[in-house]
Amino acid sequence: MRDRAMQGGPSYASRVRDLPTRSILQSFVSSNKSDVFRCHSVYEGLLVNIPYACSYSNAAKRGGRPHLAVATEQGSVDILDTSKRDDWDVEPQRVTVQPHANGVFDVKWSPSDSLIATASGDHSIRITTLSSSVHPSERTLHTLRGHEGTVKSVAWDPAHDGDVLCSGGRDGRICLWDLRVGEQSRAGEITPVLSIAKAHDWDGKQAKSKAPRGKLAPGAPLQGITNLLYTETHPYGVISSCSSDGILNLWDVRLPSNKARSKSKRPPKHKPLFTSSDPTTYDGSRRGRGITTLASGNGPTAALVFALGIDSRVHTYTLPSLVPLSGHTVPALSQTLLAANSGASDDPHAYWDPRMKSNSFYVRTATSPCGRWLATGGAGGGRAYLYDISAAGRADALGRAGWGQGVELCGQAGEVGAVDWADGMLATCADDGTVRVWRPDVEIAHRCKEDPSEMRWNWAWSSDV
Repeated sequence: MRDRAMQGGPSYASRVRDLPTRSILQSFVSSNKSDVFRCHSVYEGLLVNIPYACSYSNAAKRGGRPHLAVATEQGSVDILDTSKRDDWDVEPQRVTVQPHANGVFDVKWSPSDSLIATASGDHSIRITTLSSSVHPSERTLHTLRGHEGTVKSVAWDPAHDGDVLCSGGRDGRICLWDLRVGEQSRAGEITPVLSIAKAHDWDGKQAKSKAPRGKLAPGAPLQGITNLLYTETHPYGVISSCSSDGILNLWDVRLPSNKARSKSKRPPKHKPLFTSSDPTTYDGSRRGRGITTLASGNGPTAALVFALGIDSRVHTYTLPSLVPLSGHTVPALSQTLLAANSGASDDPHAYWDPRMKSNSFYVRTATSPCGRWLATGGAGGGRAYLYDISAAGRADALGRAGWGQGVELCGQAGEVGAVDWADGMLATCADDGTVRVWRPDVEIAHRCKEDPSEMRWNWAWSSDV
């Protein structure tokens, strides 16, 4: 095919790149013996330790050793080696650290993979080294405190390896941390160098609670920060999402100078550089839905951001302006075109499936390193979903509506929450305390579909939904 592309000129090469890759997603399989990892409880008498978040190392995404960090409800983090192995081979030795005594809702590797940052229900972020030369009891290097609620998301600044990161919490606050110059509190903990309160209520227009006259009413719920994402389209840009609607904000979070901080007598007011409209309302036809996760595109989708909403759709936004492409149903005249594509969405720029349910903030989404595929978890039935996003954002996406049809992965029990990709593989985490790794294998997938009653004892495989 490569030779034909060379001979056929640019137009042929372009058509080759435009070919759907859904058939590859349909070949994803997972061995019941060598691709399933269990999260062991740190407490005696408890059998299940639910994984809340997972993250492959940056090296794994580039084709290096596939080390996967799995954060759990008990505050532990397992570092798994998910390299392909024979069915009866012993699992490679895992490393387990315990940075928190409370649930960990996010875990991220620093750009050089030398540190991990964890966000917890104990209102803190902790920085842990995985160096074998450091005693396990001393691997937590820093404790970061500045949130007044559960910390939901962390993100490392790619321009300052292992030194600068930001966090978002249920208190609606975004904090920027500099591990080199962070001001120390009396307890020896680091405080933020920049803090943006009410980050998704910056215009002061948050809805007020209503109550009968003479009655007390609770305050309006805070618009909690659910995810943060650094973007290459702006040197200091961080995108944030919240729990109440599909509006994204792009913030300039460059480090404040010492001179500026010394002169400041009151907290500065921060406004986002860009604010999106809300695609989850579908032009005002329904109330907004919150976003659980953000995922940046790569390669053919590098100018896009994908956001999984609790409306069970993955919405598409452009960079850097954050203009939503999804959120608009096609005209009635175009419905006949979509009818020819079984399972296609009425919104060609959104990815969804009738069985996919993401009405839980534990359900996440992730894009593959190649930028052609997207995975989401599911709120029930042990299911995860794969989508070919190669044509995302293109003007002719209506004619490619069939590309948005999901491929279902079913090999776990309960809710499948966290998901992440390495080069050539996908990890999914479920409420049954398992982490399952999926890889494309055309031969095994064919055998599974030819003889499912026999193969189901050893394999789980993808299916059309």
